[in-house]
Amino acid sequence: MPTTIAALVAAHPLFAGLPADTAELVAGCSHNVAFDAGELLFAEGGPADTLYLLRRGRVELELSSPGAGTLVVATLEANDVVGWSWLFPPYRWHFDARAVQPVGAIAVDGACLRAKADAEPAFGYELVKRLTAVILDRLQSTRLALLDIYSKGETS
Repeated sequence: MPTTIAALVAAHPLFAGLPADTAELVAGCSHNVAFDAGELLFAEGGPADTLYLLRRGRVELELSSPGAGTLVVATLEANDVVGWSWLFPPYRWHFDARAVQPVGAIAVDGACLRAKADAEPAFGYELVKRLTAVILDRLQSTRLALLDIYSKGETS
Protein backbone atom coordinates (compact mmCIF):
# COMPACT_ATOMS: atom_id res chain seq x y z
CA MET A 1 0.00 0.00 0.00
CA PRO A 2 1.45 3.41 -0.96
CA THR A 3 2.68 5.42 2.01
CA THR A 4 4.22 8.59 0.61
CA ILE A 5 2.24 11.46 -0.89
CA ALA A 6 4.03 10.89 -4.21
CA ALA A 7 3.05 7.21 -4.19
CA LEU A 8 -0.57 8.10 -3.35
CA VAL A 9 -0.64 10.68 -6.17
CA ALA A 10 0.85 8.16 -8.62
CA ALA A 11 -1.78 5.59 -7.61
CA HIS A 12 -4.72 7.96 -8.15
CA PRO A 13 -6.49 7.44 -11.50
CA LEU A 14 -6.06 11.12 -12.46
CA PHE A 15 -2.28 10.68 -12.51
CA ALA A 16 -2.00 6.95 -13.22
CA GLY A 17 0.50 6.05 -15.90
CA LEU A 18 2.45 9.30 -15.75
CA PRO A 19 6.21 9.28 -15.12
CA ALA A 20 7.33 9.08 -11.49
CA ASP A 21 8.73 12.60 -11.62
CA THR A 22 5.20 13.87 -12.36
CA ALA A 23 3.92 12.34 -9.11
CA GLU A 24 6.81 14.03 -7.27
CA LEU A 25 5.92 17.33 -8.96
CA VAL A 26 2.30 17.09 -7.78
CA ALA A 27 3.29 15.77 -4.35
CA GLY A 28 5.27 18.97 -3.78
CA CYS A 29 1.93 20.81 -3.75
CA SER A 30 0.02 18.19 -1.74
CA HIS A 31 -0.91 17.02 1.73
CA ASN A 32 -3.36 14.55 3.26
CA VAL A 33 -6.68 15.82 4.59
CA ALA A 34 -9.68 14.28 6.33
CA PHE A 35 -13.27 15.45 6.67
CA ASP A 36 -16.01 14.18 8.96
CA ALA A 37 -19.45 13.32 7.61
CA GLY A 38 -21.42 16.55 7.18
CA GLU A 39 -18.32 18.74 6.88
CA LEU A 40 -17.86 21.04 3.88
CA LEU A 41 -14.76 20.62 1.74
CA PHE A 42 -15.63 23.97 0.14
CA ALA A 43 -18.57 26.35 -0.26
CA GLU A 44 -20.10 27.91 -3.35
CA GLY A 45 -18.65 31.36 -4.03
CA GLY A 46 -15.57 30.79 -1.90
CA PRO A 47 -12.03 30.96 -3.27
CA ALA A 48 -11.27 27.84 -5.32
CA ASP A 49 -7.78 26.85 -4.30
CA THR A 50 -7.62 23.05 -4.00
CA LEU A 51 -7.87 19.91 -6.10
CA TYR A 52 -9.01 16.94 -4.00
CA LEU A 53 -8.01 13.40 -4.97
CA LEU A 54 -10.45 11.22 -3.03
CA ARG A 55 -8.97 8.18 -1.34
CA ARG A 56 -11.95 7.07 0.75
CA GLY A 57 -15.45 8.18 1.67
CA ARG A 58 -18.16 9.93 -0.28
CA VAL A 59 -18.68 13.59 -1.25
CA GLU A 60 -21.80 15.22 -2.65
CA LEU A 61 -21.67 18.31 -4.83
CA GLU A 62 -24.62 20.48 -3.84
CA LEU A 63 -26.35 23.46 -5.36
CA SER A 64 -28.69 25.68 -3.35
CA SER A 65 -31.81 26.71 -5.20
CA PRO A 66 -34.34 29.21 -3.84
CA GLY A 67 -37.61 27.38 -3.40
CA ALA A 68 -36.12 23.97 -4.20
CA GLY A 69 -33.62 23.76 -1.34
CA THR A 70 -30.38 21.87 -1.75
CA LEU A 71 -29.96 19.81 -4.91
CA VAL A 72 -27.32 17.07 -5.14
CA VAL A 73 -25.55 17.51 -8.48
CA ALA A 74 -23.10 14.60 -8.16
CA THR A 75 -21.95 11.98 -5.68
CA LEU A 76 -18.22 11.25 -5.74
CA GLU A 77 -16.27 8.42 -4.15
CA ALA A 78 -12.76 7.01 -3.76
CA ASN A 79 -10.60 7.58 -6.85
CA ASP A 80 -12.74 10.52 -7.99
CA VAL A 81 -11.58 14.12 -8.33
CA VAL A 82 -13.33 16.94 -6.48
CA GLY A 83 -12.85 20.50 -7.63
CA TRP A 84 -11.41 21.96 -10.78
CA SER A 85 -12.44 25.60 -10.37
CA TRP A 86 -8.92 26.38 -9.09
CA LEU A 87 -7.79 25.97 -12.72
CA PHE A 88 -10.10 28.57 -14.25
CA PRO A 89 -10.37 32.28 -13.39
CA PRO A 90 -11.94 33.78 -11.38
CA TYR A 91 -11.04 30.78 -9.14
CA ARG A 92 -14.38 30.56 -7.27
CA TRP A 93 -16.32 27.43 -6.34
CA HIS A 94 -19.61 26.92 -8.20
CA PHE A 95 -21.02 24.31 -5.79
CA ASP A 96 -20.77 23.20 -2.19
CA ALA A 97 -18.88 19.95 -1.62
CA ARG A 98 -19.98 18.06 1.48
CA ALA A 99 -18.61 14.85 2.97
CA VAL A 100 -21.50 12.43 3.46
CA GLN A 101 -19.17 9.78 4.86
CA PRO A 102 -15.81 10.31 6.51
CA VAL A 103 -13.45 11.36 3.72
CA GLY A 104 -9.73 10.92 3.25
CA ALA A 105 -8.16 12.80 0.37
CA ILE A 106 -5.01 14.31 -1.00
CA ALA A 107 -5.41 18.09 -1.14
CA VAL A 108 -3.39 19.65 -3.95
CA ASP A 109 -2.77 23.39 -3.73
CA GLY A 110 -4.26 24.88 -6.89
CA ALA A 111 -1.95 27.91 -7.19
CA CYS A 112 1.09 25.68 -6.73
CA LEU A 113 -0.17 23.21 -9.33
CA ARG A 114 -0.96 26.00 -11.82
CA ALA A 115 2.55 27.41 -11.38
CA LYS A 116 4.10 23.99 -12.01
CA ALA A 117 1.87 23.46 -15.04
CA ASP A 118 2.97 26.85 -16.41
CA ALA A 119 6.63 26.04 -15.77
CA GLU A 120 6.35 22.55 -17.33
CA PRO A 121 4.09 22.93 -20.41
CA ALA A 122 4.06 19.20 -21.23
CA PHE A 123 2.85 18.45 -17.70
CA GLY A 124 0.34 21.31 -17.89
CA TYR A 125 -1.10 20.04 -21.15
CA GLU A 126 -1.41 16.49 -19.79
CA LEU A 127 -3.06 17.80 -16.62
CA VAL A 128 -5.60 19.85 -18.58
CA LYS A 129 -6.37 16.89 -20.88
CA ARG A 130 -7.00 14.63 -17.90
CA LEU A 131 -9.11 17.17 -16.02
CA THR A 132 -11.07 17.95 -19.16
CA ALA A 133 -11.95 14.25 -19.45
CA VAL A 134 -13.29 14.39 -15.87
CA ILE A 135 -15.28 17.54 -16.67
CA LEU A 136 -16.74 15.96 -19.82
CA ASP A 137 -17.72 12.84 -17.88
CA ARG A 138 -19.49 14.97 -15.24
CA LEU A 139 -21.30 16.99 -17.90
CA GLN A 140 -22.53 13.79 -19.57
CA SER A 141 -23.71 12.43 -16.21
CA THR A 142 -25.55 15.68 -15.53
CA ARG A 143 -27.11 15.57 -18.99
CA LEU A 144 -28.41 12.04 -18.39
CA ALA A 145 -29.75 13.01 -14.96
CA LEU A 146 -31.58 15.99 -16.45
CA LEU A 147 -33.06 13.84 -19.20
CA ASP A 148 -34.26 11.39 -16.56
CA ILE A 149 -35.81 14.18 -14.44
CA TYR A 150 -37.58 15.79 -17.39
CA SER A 151 -38.78 12.52 -18.87
CA LYS A 152 -40.38 11.60 -15.53
CA GLY A 153 -42.03 15.01 -15.41
CA GLU A 154 -43.59 14.47 -18.83
CA THR A 155 -45.17 11.13 -17.89
CA SER A 156 -46.64 12.29 -14.59
